[in-house]
Amino acid sequence: MTTTTYPLRLGPRQRWLLLPFGVRPGNAWARLDHEHLDARFGFFRLRTRLDDIVRWEISGPYRWFMALGVRRSVRGGDVTFGSSTHGGVRVDFREPVRFAGFLRPPALYLTVDDLEGFAADLARRGIPGTDARP
Repeated sequence: MTTTTYPLRLGPRQRWLLLPFGVRPGNAWARLDHEHLDARFGFFRLRTRLDDIVRWEISGPYRWFMALGVRRSVRGGDVTFGSSTHGGVRVDFREPVRFAGFLRPPALYLTVDDLEGFAADLARRGIPGTDARP
C-alpha cells in the first residue's frame, strides 16, 4: 500500500491557539504507510505499527475547550492531537504506545480534515471500526 498523509484540520480561529504547541499547517498530520501510523502535532509525535491498532471510531463534533491542543484524558489516559471541533478518529492500541518519553496512552484521537477518508484507509488495511457520530 502507498503512503498517505492526512492533514489535521486547522481553522483560522484555532491556529493562534495552537501556536504554543508548535502547530502549523505543515506539521500537523497523520500518515499511514505499509507498516506504521505516524502522527505529528507540532512539537509532538506518536508512531506505532499498524498491527498494534485494534480498531478505530469516528466521533464528534466536539466543544472547542475539549478539542484543542495536546490533551490527555484523566479517565482513560488516551491522548488527543486536537486541532478542530468537527470531529476526530480514535485509534485504539493493542499495547499502549510510548509518547512524550514516559506516557503510554491506550488510544489516540486525531482531528484529521478527512475523517471518512482516514477511517476508510484504516479499514482497507484490515483495521475494523465504526462511525459513532450522531
